[in-house]
Parts: sequence; structure tokens; C-alpha cells
Amino acid sequence: MRILWGPDGHLWLTERTSKQVVRVRPQDGLRTTAVTITEAFQSGGQDGLLGLALHPDLLQDKGRDYVYVSYTYDVDPGEAVDRRTKIRRYTYDPATETLGSPLDIITGLPGSDDHNSARLLLGVDQKLYYTVGDQGNNQFGRKCLPIRAQQLPTAADVAAQDWSKYAGKVLRLGLDGSIPDDNPQIAGVRSHVYSYGHRNPQGLTFGKGGKLYANEHGPKSDDELNVILPGKNYGWPHVAGYQDDQAYTYDNWSASSPASCESLLWNDYTPPPSVPRQQESAFSHPDFEEPLLTFYTVPSDYSFFDPACGFLQYICWPTIAPSSLHYYPAEHGSSAEAGIPGWGDSLLMTTLKKGSLFRVKLSTNGESVVGEPVALFKTTNRYRDLAMSPDRRTLYVITDTEGNTSGPTGGATTALENPGAILEFTYTGSN
Repeated sequence: MRILWGPDGHLWLTERTSKQVVRVRPQDGLRTTAVTITEAFQSGGQDGLLGLALHPDLLQDKGRDYVYVSYTYDVDPGEAVDRRTKIRRYTYDPATETLGSPLDIITGLPGSDDHNSARLLLGVDQKLYYTVGDQGNNQFGRKCLPIRAQQLPTAADVAAQDWSKYAGKVLRLGLDGSIPDDNPQIAGVRSHVYSYGHRNPQGLTFGKGGKLYANEHGPKSDDELNVILPGKNYGWPHVAGYQDDQAYTYDNWSASSPASCESLLWNDYTPPPSVPRQQESAFSHPDFEEPLLTFYTVPSDYSFFDPACGFLQYICWPTIAPSSLHYYPAEHGSSAEAGIPGWGDSLLMTTLKKGSLFRVKLSTNGESVVGEPVALFKTTNRYRDLAMSPDRRTLYVITDTEGNTSGPTGGATTALENPGAILEFTYTGSN
């Protein structure tokens, strides 16, 4: 699910399982459906209707009333499922309050029931930025599928429009789906790939000076906050968080030998001896970029077993599961325009664990973090995304309809406080 403040004063949302783009009027919660995308494939996993971006000229009488979405679809003509992802542009008709005139911008992107990432962002440079996760490979039911986050497209791949190596990447596209001429050349090839070596980046935002930030899920620790630079390699799966040999090794299940991967039972803690294990320090790359911040780096002797979480152990792991990222600009002008005092030049991160919105203060140049992150709005929910009112004093946080999160006194729970809701938080001027 994604949520944005629209130029019509409505909140615009994608609903992953209903396959609908909807508009909600904040004053009374009135909901209207702009489009239902029946082609979107949803299996109960992390697939379905995903990303959402609004063209800055929407409802500006410039003939560009465009709305961009991404979704998974099935290319197999039979009963089997072969997922891909596409980005599609719709045109909004304010008279009917509906989206029509669909135009596919790009098709055939990697698609999965896990780790699609799918954050869609339209930059001030009139380019689309899109995150593609590692598809959940090398774990659980996909344990025998190799992680392709380090693989890069060849010139032949680009000529054939074969985007299969785009997993684990941040992409940069022209508004027509083309490859921008100023995209980085990586390993001698210019493609849509802007950066690579990512696991599951679900948050993407531009900050001061046009800096691009992303956050992404770590494995059992080391959720990351990154500055995204063109052509840089962010290390996954060889590195999680900082390259410190702490609490992570790259266990490559797909390379198991002599026992085949298919013959093995998945183990999230100690793989069988046939699975190759690699320390982070074994990885070396001239374009490797470490994160600004991790949630959280722990020592190698850290115990990932917490009896408080029972069979939902991952809820107690030292991660927050960041689900979105938004820049809160510097204060300026009159008090009515200044937003919330003290929040300027911060990044806001919704989380699926901890039931919190984290605020991370940036340095003046935006290249480091000041102080410790602050956890706000604590409830027993899975926070999926947020939108801000134009004065930035009201935040709208959308929650998942179901799932697991941290309980009010620790541990894990499936009993969400406000499932499938938009929560409104308004700054009233008091501290």
C-alpha cells in the first residue's frame, strides 16, 4: 500500500490486494475508487498493486494529468504462475474522478511474491525512480534461487529488453520508460540501473540539494539507511549494514555442494555444512558504499532467540522493518509555513515493527546523521506509509490490514490495534 497527498486535497492510495487506486477525503473519510486493475496478480504474498506516483502537473491544466502505478502480473498462459512487474501510466479525468487511458511504460521487470520493494518516485529531474528488491531469493521457499543483486545487465540484455538482472536495484527511467542518456555506465553498460546491491529497499525520497535516500530491510539485523549515488554498489548479499563481520555471513544456499539445495531443509540460523559461508570482509568492490545508519548493528555473539517472541522470532530480531521514507524539509517563512518545530531536515521512516514512526535528523550537508533516531506515534500496528498535509503539521499514516508486529509490552502479536486504517496525527503547537 502507498499513500500520497494529492493536489486535489485528497489522499491517494494503492491497495495491494483489492488492486484498486482509491482517493480518500481527509475531512470525512469519503472514499472513491479511481481504477481497479484486474490484470494485477495477487497471490497472498507480497505481490499485487504496489507503487504509486503523481505527476507534478496533475490537475494543473497542462494536459499532463498523469498517475503512475506498478504491479505484478502473470505472463504464464496456463495454470502455472510466472510473475513479472510493470509500470503503467494512467490519465486522471476530474469530471468522472477516474483513471483511464492506460499506457505501459515498462514491462517485464522482475516480480515475486516476496521482496518486490516497488517504491515509485518521480524526481524533480522528470525521471522515474523505482526500487526492485532481491525477490526474496536465498530464503524460505525461494532458498535455492540465487540472489541477483550483484548481477548487472549486459549490452545484449539491454538490446533485447531483458530486465531479469534488475533484481536488487534502484532504477532510473525516462517518463516514457526509456534509459536516460545521463544514467551511469556500470561495467561499461548504460541501462535503467542507477545503483545495485540492494536487498529490499521499500523507502525512497529526495532531500535537500537533490540527495536521494533509501532505506531497506536487513536479514536478521542491519536495516539500512543509505544515500543513493549513481553507479554505487551497496553490497548485498555479501554485506549487510556496515562491512564489519558482525552477526552476518553470506550463506549461499543455491551453491550447496555436494548436497543439492533442493534436498536441504531451510534453517534461518545455522545452514548445513554443504552451504558456502562468506564473511563480509571477503567482499571487495571499488564502488562499495556503506550506509549512513543501521537499525541495528549487533556483535557476532548476539542471541537472535528471544522466548518473548515464541514462533514469531523475527519480530524480536534487532531490526525495525522500514516500510517507507520521507524527507521533512527545513523550516522556513512564517510559523504557518514552518511545519513542526525542530523537525526540519529530517527523514521520517514508517516501520512494520515497533509500531513507530522514526525521525532521523540529518546534518547540514545531508551526508550524516545527527544524534539518535527518535521513535514517535507508538501503537500496536504495522505502519506501511505516510503522507503529509501541505503545511506539514498533519501526518497520515496507513496501516496494514493484518500481519505480525511488536506487542505493547514487547514480544510479538498478531492483534493489530488499527488494521487497514489511515491514522491522523496533528501537531497542535504544544510540546
